[in-house]
Amino acid sequence: MMETTQIKIGGMSCQGCVKNIGGVLGALAGVASAEVSLEAAAATVVFDPQVVSRAALLDAIEDAGFDAE
Repeated sequence: MMETTQIKIGGMSCQGCVKNIGGVLGALAGVASAEVSLEAAAATVVFDPQVVSRAALLDAIEDAGFDAE
């Protein structure tokens, strides 16, 4: 059963940031899709909570150098 979560992201300034975060999230096991919006300063992620936790998604974004909540 997939879940969808909205993650607020701080520190994005360009489309390069969006691509970076999308790539980081997309590389995680259990992530079906990650839509990152510079305008909304957020990501909408569809993921399998039995494979990856929301906390792991936040950690991956923060490890890439951005703020996530």
